[in-house]
Amino acid sequence: MVTMLTTLSAGRRARQIAEQVPDPELPMLTLADLGVLRGVEMTADGTVVASLTPTYSGCPAMAEMRADVAARLRAAGYARVEIRTVLDPPWTSDWITPAGRRKLAEHGIAPPGAAPRRAAGPVPLVLSPTRRTVPCPRCGSRDTEETSRFAATSCKALWRCRACREPFEYVKEI
Repeated sequence: MVTMLTTLSAGRRARQIAEQVPDPELPMLTLADLGVLRGVEMTADGTVVASLTPTYSGCPAMAEMRADVAARLRAAGYARVEIRTVLDPPWTSDWITPAGRRKLAEHGIAPPGAAPRRAAGPVPLVLSPTRRTVPCPRCGSRDTEETSRFAATSCKALWRCRACREPFEYVKEI
């Protein structure tokens, strides 16, 4: 019984450590805020297994995320660490926590709206551009325009506010 309680508390501690690892591309967010940290568990042999889901396939930050989580756990005294990549279900911007959304806005990055809902089956072809309104994270104006579909990372787009004239990044819905 004592061993099982020790394993449970060690697993909770491991999760708390992994939850504090910052995202390498958005360092104001933790991997938990971003929703890519899917789980942390302790196996019977004492191995800590952390599961991460990339924001999109081919995300270049995944290698850094995996290394950072493993390094933090090892530095905390966990000798056996395994990092798993979980692709199903795929990550969605809906997994960003309310705290994560608040932190993005506080750092001048517009958080995503609700991810688009897609029915099972064929994906409909849309030939006209979708119109979206992204409020400015600085002044709140909805009079904004997209200046580039891609920003510093593929997950973000560049926008400009026509009211305060400030540029800002926007985390895209996925």
